[in-house]
Amino acid sequence: MASSKLQLPADDSVLLLVTHSNLSTFAADIRVSQQTTVEALKDKLWRKTGTAVASMRLQLRDDTGAKIADLDDDAAPLAAYAPYNGYRIHVVDLDPSSLTSGGWLEDTSLVDKYKMSDEAYDKLDTNFRKFKEKMVPKNSPSEDKEQSEKHMEELCSKIKGTVKFVGRAEALGRGFWVGVQYDEPLGKHDGMVKGIRFFECPQGHGAIVRPEKVKVGDFPERDPFEDDDEI
Repeated sequence: MASSKLQLPADDSVLLLVTHSNLSTFAADIRVSQQTTVEALKDKLWRKTGTAVASMRLQLRDDTGAKIADLDDDAAPLAAYAPYNGYRIHVVDLDPSSLTSGGWLEDTSLVDKYKMSDEAYDKLDTNFRKFKEKMVPKNSPSEDKEQSEKHMEELCSKIKGTVKFVGRAEALGRGFWVGVQYDEPLGKHDGMVKGIRFFECPQGHGAIVRPEKVKVGDFPERDPFEDDDEI
C-alpha cells in the first residue's frame, strides 16, 4: 500500500523591525510572510502607525540602518527584496498634514489643553470640589487639635498598669522617667531599652514615659468583656 504524506509549506516569514519617519520613539516588531505584497504590507502598517496607505513610502534597511531598497512596487512580494530577520521596514510619511506630523503624538506638551476657569468649574452642578467640601468636616485647626487630644486622653485612660520604675534614665533623656508594666500587651518592650534593664515584665507589656503621662491610683482591673454586647 502506498503511503501518503502531508506536505506542509516551509515557514518563509521574517521578523522585521518597524520604524517611522515622524515618530522617533516608535518601534515595533512584526513577523510577515515573504509572499506578502508590498501593498498588503502597507495596509498592515497603516493599522500600526496611522499613516495612510496612499501617503506611505516603505524602505528596507539592514540591521545597521543602511537603506537596502525602496519598496516601490506595490504588486511585488516582499521576497523580491530579499529581507532577512532583523532587517528594518522604515515608514516614510509623505503627508505634511498627517496625524503623525508635528511631534504631538510623542510630546504632549505640544498639545493644546483645555483649561476651565474656577468660575466655570464652580458653576457645575456637581464637581469634586463640592463633593470634598461635603465629605470633609469644616473644623478649625484648634478644634481638630482639641478633638485629637481628647481622643488620646480617652484612649490613655483605658490603659492600666503597674509602676515598676521611677528615676533618671540618661540614655532616654534628661529628667525623671516612669517605667510601667501594662496589664495588656500594649507596650514596646520587656523593661529593657537601648540595652539597659530598667525593670522586668512580659515582652510587649513595658513602657517608659514621662511622669506627667502617668496617673497614679488604685484602679480596678479591667473587665475584658466590658465592651461586649449582652447575649
